Amino acid sequence: MVVNYQNFGDPFVVILALPATFCGIVTMLFITGTTLNVPSLMGAIMAVGVASANSILLVTFARERQLKGRSAFRAALDAGRTRIRPVLMTAAAMVVGMIPMAIGGPGEEQNAALARAVIGGLLFATPTTLLIVPYLFAMLRKRNDGVTAYGVFEDLPDE
Repeated sequence: MVVNYQNFGDPFVVILALPATFCGIVTMLFITGTTLNVPSLMGAIMAVGVASANSILLVTFARERQLKGRSAFRAALDAGRTRIRPVLMTAAAMVVGMIPMAIGGPGEEQNAALARAVIGGLLFATPTTLLIVPYLFAMLRKRNDGVTAYGVFEDLPDE
């Protein structure tokens, strides 16, 4: 991600959304009395993947807005407003799709751990992505306000 964004700040913002995912996974497994096993770890991988994809979507949009000349705060607000629907739809689709598996009838207990981990992780990661990630982006990128392009491939001025 550092190579993609050409700085260390943006990947740091994306990664800071992931601890909430782990908190949600552990909380959901504790509340439901599910053990930490291979299916629940697979669910954790799925939840982390969706949470990081949502955060990348938000940070990339905000970064593009800032590079076009907006302040970091305004770019974060625009990203939050514009990307709230895709983030909520992705998380809601995953959660609603996993509910039947999480309920788990007789003989389905093994798959229930995967679904519970995904649901718990996304219930915590989605508000973090929509609230904390834009805030962190605005705080960490405010020193780049007014810089329209930078990095390895920036356009050189005509001489």
